[in-house]
Amino acid sequence: MKNTTVLVSGAGIAGPALAFWLARYGCTVTVVERAPALRTGGQAVDFKGETHRTVLSRMGILDDVRALQTGGHDQTIIDAAGRPLAVIPGEFSGGELEIRRGDLTGLLYERTANDCEYLFGDSVTSLTDTPGGVHVTFAGAAPRTFDLVIGADGMHSNVRRLAFGPERDHLRFLGHYYALVELGVDGDAVMYNEPGRMAALGGPKGPVLFVFASPELRYDRYDPEAQKDVLRAAYRGGSWRIPELMARLDDATDVYLDSISRTEVPAYAKGRVALLGDSAYGNTLGGFGTGLAIVGAYVLAGELRAAAGDHRAAFAAYESAFRGYAKVARQGTAGPFLAPGSRPRMAMRNWMFRSPWMLRLLLKATDKFATGIDLKDYR
Repeated sequence: MKNTTVLVSGAGIAGPALAFWLARYGCTVTVVERAPALRTGGQAVDFKGETHRTVLSRMGILDDVRALQTGGHDQTIIDAAGRPLAVIPGEFSGGELEIRRGDLTGLLYERTANDCEYLFGDSVTSLTDTPGGVHVTFAGAAPRTFDLVIGADGMHSNVRRLAFGPERDHLRFLGHYYALVELGVDGDAVMYNEPGRMAALGGPKGPVLFVFASPELRYDRYDPEAQKDVLRAAYRGGSWRIPELMARLDDATDVYLDSISRTEVPAYAKGRVALLGDSAYGNTLGGFGTGLAIVGAYVLAGELRAAAGDHRAAFAAYESAFRGYAKVARQGTAGPFLAPGSRPRMAMRNWMFRSPWMLRLLLKATDKFATGIDLKDYR
């Protein structure tokens, strides 16, 4: 693999994690990211189980993640008067190790910045797969040819669109939207539901998470004001603190709204182009995206090394090793769970968290999904 040139699209979690291993194995790695800089803040992400710990340990960052962990907290489900109805334990929502997404991306960037080239504020505009490499044009940088291109650029993957076809063919809308907004709201970590919509405070000064049922919408995903308008329409007439939260939107500068969707691709690779993380097996708010990204990066890089540069063999081995593990991304949807469509369904969801045996069953299931792969030691 030495001197193999690889372009990785996306500087979130999956991209830098892959860059870490590829650089260690002797590749020349370029990471391109549409955003002008690393994204800070964001929601908490988590790791759970031996598989996740093993990969973080082999990367040498397990102790760093532990030092930055938020210490996952319980979240109380309340009614409009603030009365508690049930408690979602931190071990369910935050896994074994919970860390702010921005802290994790910062940590991965620090471990790769000296060994990889980062192109911020740029994006891929075309991919031409040839026998000798992939010719790539960029919105800003000069064209180049790379031995391999990896799309680690999320649910709305640009690389997937260019190499595999239109987004509508590979992204399944699941009937809900979510928004994460920094509103500077004081208060405990609580979740409030009305049929088909949810608002949850992330603790003192933490981000507010909104989830709501909706037909598929048309709006500019890069226009914060358009996203605010969608939220105002979705939460019109709400009780509890919803009027206050909507009023605070006027001054919010950090707004992210997107559909709850699932990535469905027939294969993870095509020619010299492969997909990693949410671009290949994402399920919005499914609870396993970060673990899949970290483990997927380890497996993909490891198979490339094991195949000694034969990308066809490596991509086939990656698919074979990982497709079964990634099946968790096809299990259920977060929308109906977080924002049940009726009051009876809300009551049933709340009962699940009040039932000790049901809670044990849920926790056991998440542990099984997180550890369901036989890890090779590619080192």
